[in-house]
Amino acid sequence: MKKLTSLLAATALTAAAALPAAAEKWDMPMAYAATNFHSEVGANFAKCVTDGTGGDLEIVTHPSGSLFPGNEIKRAVQTGQAAIGERLISAHQNENPLYGVDSVPFLVSSFDQHEKLWEIAGPKVAEALDEENLHYLYSVPWPPQGLYFRNEVNSVDDMKGVKFRSYSTATARLAELTGMLPVQIEAAEISQAFATGVADSMISSGATGYDRKVWEHLNYFYIVDAWLPRNVVFVNNDAWNGLSDETKGVLESCAASAKAEGLARSKDYTQFTLDGLKEGGMSVTNASDTLVSQLKEIGATMTEEWLATAGEDGKAIVDAYNASN
Repeated sequence: MKKLTSLLAATALTAAAALPAAAEKWDMPMAYAATNFHSEVGANFAKCVTDGTGGDLEIVTHPSGSLFPGNEIKRAVQTGQAAIGERLISAHQNENPLYGVDSVPFLVSSFDQHEKLWEIAGPKVAEALDEENLHYLYSVPWPPQGLYFRNEVNSVDDMKGVKFRSYSTATARLAELTGMLPVQIEAAEISQAFATGVADSMISSGATGYDRKVWEHLNYFYIVDAWLPRNVVFVNNDAWNGLSDETKGVLESCAASAKAEGLARSKDYTQFTLDGLKEGGMSVTNASDTLVSQLKEIGATMTEEWLATAGEDGKAIVDAYNASN
């Protein structure tokens, strides 16, 4: 009887080992509209992983803050409520100054400059994320940031008292230094905020304004190329460590493709969305020399403040970037 029991147990173990591993599904919260290029790149990445693993790991994206609001995504992935997610990393500068390296005003103003900066800063950001139980996969820059207003603005004096959409430490500080009134508003809430008068201005790319059809409420976009923030895709470390080496390889390969696709899409989208704002009826022009000069003075102040909080790591990043030019 004991022999029979042992034989049956061994047979059951052999059969179980022969079965394929159960397919795993990861939900991927994203803050921006499904039609935004970041969300489309994320959807392509998810399909790449799903196809590349033969369905063993399925990633399903949830854009527009539909699964978690933008400001909750990082925490949700840290704590394992979601295995993977995408977040505008500078929105968490208050947690670690290094997360705001891509939003130091006028440190970089072009894609080429920004990519050079990120080659230096990216590994440091990845280390910081790892300490918070997050594995860095890839990131994609937004187009250069410009200023949106309901009314015409030619100098900082024209900005005083204007209600300004804030989404990070840097944008809140910019509002403070220009005399505007910062109002915390996530991307999914932009249209409603402008429609109801909760905010009358923001600093963002042409992409955000185009996606949200802000010409229905705002009238002016000023090109200032203040900075190029990045959206970062990260995985919960426990979920990452639970993957096979083969599956990790698929994610890394798909991440590399997504990074390249995202950069190309961001570059292409820059002029397309500015043209779209014009077609919507907005005035799209370069900011006045007076305003640019005043903003750069403010940018110098914010740079010194960031360096003071970012410590040796921040100084090393900026020094290495400046030395590379």
